[in-house]
Amino acid sequence: MTSTTQTTQAEATAAEIAQEERRSGARTLRRVVPYLWPDGRAWVKRRVVLALSMLIVAKLVAVGTPILYKGAVDALAGEGVPPVALGAIGLTVAYGVARMMTVGFQQLRDAIFAPVGQRALRQLALQTFRHIHRLSLRYHITRKTGGLSRIIERGVKGVDFLLRFMLFSIIPLIVELGLVAVILTVLFDVWYLVIVAVTIGLYVWFTFTVTEWRVKLRREMNTQDTDANQKAIDSLLNFETVKYFNAEEREAKRYDSAMRGYEAAALKTAYSLSFLNFGQSFLITCGLVGVMVLAALGVQSGALTVGDFVMVNAYMIQITVPLNFLGTVYREIRQSLVDMGEMFDLLEQPAEVSDKPGAKALNVERGQITLENLCFGYEAERLILKGVSLDVPGGQTVAVVGATGSGKSTIGRLLFRFYDVFGGALKIDGQDVRDVTQTSLHAAIGVVPQDTVLFNDTIRYNIGYGRDGATQAEIEEAARKAQIHDFIVSLPEGYDTMVGERGLKLSGGEKQRVGIARTLLKDPPILLLDEATSALDTDTEQEIKGALARAGEGRTVITIAHRLSTIAEADKIVVLEKGEIAEMGTHDELLTKGGRYAHLWQNQLVQDAV
Repeated sequence: MTSTTQTTQAEATAAEIAQEERRSGARTLRRVVPYLWPDGRAWVKRRVVLALSMLIVAKLVAVGTPILYKGAVDALAGEGVPPVALGAIGLTVAYGVARMMTVGFQQLRDAIFAPVGQRALRQLALQTFRHIHRLSLRYHITRKTGGLSRIIERGVKGVDFLLRFMLFSIIPLIVELGLVAVILTVLFDVWYLVIVAVTIGLYVWFTFTVTEWRVKLRREMNTQDTDANQKAIDSLLNFETVKYFNAEEREAKRYDSAMRGYEAAALKTAYSLSFLNFGQSFLITCGLVGVMVLAALGVQSGALTVGDFVMVNAYMIQITVPLNFLGTVYREIRQSLVDMGEMFDLLEQPAEVSDKPGAKALNVERGQITLENLCFGYEAERLILKGVSLDVPGGQTVAVVGATGSGKSTIGRLLFRFYDVFGGALKIDGQDVRDVTQTSLHAAIGVVPQDTVLFNDTIRYNIGYGRDGATQAEIEEAARKAQIHDFIVSLPEGYDTMVGERGLKLSGGEKQRVGIARTLLKDPPILLLDEATSALDTDTEQEIKGALARAGEGRTVITIAHRLSTIAEADKIVVLEKGEIAEMGTHDELLTKGGRYAHLWQNQLVQDAV
């Protein structure tokens, strides 16, 4: 491949990236504008209009202020005619009042607009939070939680910045530059306008060009920041594992390696900022000197007064401040667009599992569960379940056993509709789970997983999570049924005891009992026990077994089990092997048959004996 061809392809790629970034920026702006002018929110529109009115008044006062300054200087120098009969002292006071009014109107503008910005920030944060919970389990398994939280954090902050500074920095700057240009042309000479216009044009071109380059550096810095943050969170979440393997120094090196990448990217960003600031200062200074030289020549020739010279200087300084700010604002706006673009990418991430249009609520009468030729795989080319058919009568307990990877837990995830099946159907009382609302489906199924994860809150909160608005009496009754009430009241703080992050302050058996109590409080007609005792010791398992038996009374129960001793009394036992049903029957029937189940049972008896 020739160098010319490579250059052409590189330019084409760069152009495509730039076009995509512009499209992303336009998309972001389209998503943000409705928060400034929402339908059916008259109070928001009134506040936006009032804030813009205060902005215009502030700029009119600001542009008129140097005229008062000129009048005071001329009055003191004995030149010209003061614009009003106030004298030097009066004009000086008026100048001070005008400056104070400018600041006052600006602060009033910010105060009026603040509820609009905060409302937008809260709504977008809530929208993002809800959308994340709508995304499928597959998405959450593949995404890194730390990186996800940082994307949301930066995106929400970007919204606040964009709303405030785009409305109150870019628009005011354009208004102020226009007014100053008109005054310089009318009161002085067109050459003043030419110098100012050329200076502003070069300044804006330089600022935007360098900032575009810096945005790429900033994006690299964000990537490194996200990576470092994720490694830190991942390490802290696995605190015990780190300790088990004496890996503190290894984790520190891993984190430092990520921070080294962030450091390099941050230094590039800092160096580029110094270059940008110097270039901006150089251009502004050249323009300022050019205009001041013209004014000085006018004073020397007698065409202008000293007050005119001072006024020109005041106007140049007045437009210099927002122009310097423009570099910062544009840079931050571009960065906000990048940050918000990542967040809106997240919002546009389609939910893999969603309700059908017009989906009805699940109606559970008997609680019968039917699997019809069920086919599913986490990857399309590798099926986990291969045509599984099973009928679970309402009110009965069916256990699903098999070797690791046989597809036991997958049936539970499909029942809860974390995923949709590839082929066949999964029905509850004849209703395909894909045809009913997810809310009603989830309300009908209670799950006790292998490892109950608790919120870093009180025991009361974690049990009460089973049903929103549950009373203390209902929470305690659920705890009694789960055989954990006596343990809770023996604690110094009782139900107000904090369980720690992910429930680490409780033992495995205590966590499982809290999980069972939470599910009992939910009171679902269908219960899914996903290897609920496999992580417990034998004695604790026997204690939990009684609580689980009570939990299953009057309900349809699917038990996914590894320890066969926990499911010997099930109404039906299904043995899975490589995604297919190898055999099915009661405990006694399967032992008599002498097949796969009997072999598994014999192996566990030998292990227990050892």
